[in-house]
Amino acid sequence: MEARPWHRFYRPGGATGIPPTDFTLVDMLRRRAAETPGLPAFILRDTVLTFAELAAQVEAMGRGLVRAGLAPGDRALLMVPNCPAFVVAYYGILAAGGTVVPVNPLYVPREVAHIAADSGARFMVVADVTRERAAGIGVEHTILVRMAGGTAAKGEVAMEDLMAAGMDTPLPAGEPTPDAAASLQYTGGTTGLPKGAVLTHRNLVANVLQIAGFAEPMAPGDERVLTVLPLSHVFGMTCCMHYGIRQGMTQVLLPRFDLDAVMAAIKRHQITAFPGVPTMYVAVLNYPDAESYGIANIRTLSSGGAPLPQQVAETFVRRFGAQIGEGYGLSEASPVTHTNPAWARREGTVGIPVPDTDARIVDLETGTRVLGPGEDGELCIRGPQVMRGYWNKPEETAATLRDGWLHTGDIARMDADGYFTIVDRKKDMIIVSGYNVYPREVEEVLYQHPAVLEAAAVGMADSYRGEAVQAHVVLRPGGSADAEAIVAFCRERLAPFKVPRQVVFHAELPKSGAGKILRRALHD
Repeated sequence: MEARPWHRFYRPGGATGIPPTDFTLVDMLRRRAAETPGLPAFILRDTVLTFAELAAQVEAMGRGLVRAGLAPGDRALLMVPNCPAFVVAYYGILAAGGTVVPVNPLYVPREVAHIAADSGARFMVVADVTRERAAGIGVEHTILVRMAGGTAAKGEVAMEDLMAAGMDTPLPAGEPTPDAAASLQYTGGTTGLPKGAVLTHRNLVANVLQIAGFAEPMAPGDERVLTVLPLSHVFGMTCCMHYGIRQGMTQVLLPRFDLDAVMAAIKRHQITAFPGVPTMYVAVLNYPDAESYGIANIRTLSSGGAPLPQQVAETFVRRFGAQIGEGYGLSEASPVTHTNPAWARREGTVGIPVPDTDARIVDLETGTRVLGPGEDGELCIRGPQVMRGYWNKPEETAATLRDGWLHTGDIARMDADGYFTIVDRKKDMIIVSGYNVYPREVEEVLYQHPAVLEAAAVGMADSYRGEAVQAHVVLRPGGSADAEAIVAFCRERLAPFKVPRQVVFHAELPKSGAGKILRRALHD
């Protein structure tokens, strides 16, 4: 890549590019297991899984899936909270030549059904603690992870039984390839129902190497990472799971964000790295006697998924002497595109593009005119981590990937040194605790309520979650429903973080001359 202004802020002597990416995520795991077989890879409570044990279980999972009929290119839903079985299933699907379709364990059946139908998945790996949320999905093969000691029901097979049954089944030769689809990462992009960003092995391997280009030098075993970010989310998937495997980190898993468990894990395991979303850091700041848990000893605190309030970052420094590094990314880019280098941090920005990543700001009207430093426009990205496209969505792909550039839909500006600041986010999108919430999806549920005539969903400020969903509703003539009834209706049909926290009733909603509801006017 040609010289860019941000290159002079790279680590002294560091490369502006990354090594070759002609290997897969499975190759990456096998190399790590060969180099440091006895090193702990994942810890969940008192269970420790070494890299050698992880690699062996992944091979067994892959063989079991092949025996069950999974063919190269087949999609498999993975709806399991953070635990070693998630990692085994994820890499096992890849080893069999399949494509992983991660599903948020908080999703309800309607949401899971959309992803299952859109992806055409034939297989699903689900935990006993989440199986009710995946009821009636209708895939051909269901593999059960017994986190709570549950038993496989009719039509299910326990994961350990699947692994045992495939011991003599060979894995497909030459699979997977670097350019095969590794993951369909479902995201709403700029608008609409979730669609699958096709991330190849090469995309994800490249992003791991790009992150490594900005990391402080370390030896395998030096880092103990608190992995509480959901591994089903692209942030946790890449920045914890894949990156941790490549670097030889020991990852302390938590199935969900429970503040007491988080603080206990930090203290017990002497955590050295904590990737999180802003709401997690807000919670830690408000924890009694947090100083005694070893927060100050965490070398790397990284925030993503939503904008980090400046006040939170400043308070963290004052209270713990620890700086939170903020970056930027999106599902369509595997996800990391920008980060604030520890040696040249610039507060209030998301930093500079990672190695082998080009970025520019273009005008909002045409998306073709490149703007200069200090001008606000749409942020565009180009690099090896950018997705292949959206699954079976050629029109959306063409609108987002133009002339080799990923148009993010985010409004940003670049300064003269190449540091980027996000000015506004994707139009209308709401970010709740790091999760993307798309108004149309909430509105579709609101419109299902028999008393609702018109509805719109917007984001409102929330001191803990960053944002929360606010519903604006016009009732039908003669219709009757209060805020509690609307919220209860939504709670049955949406994941908890998508449920409106507040309902505002109107006689009419503001509209454009063409009759379109003006969400921005409601937000303002």
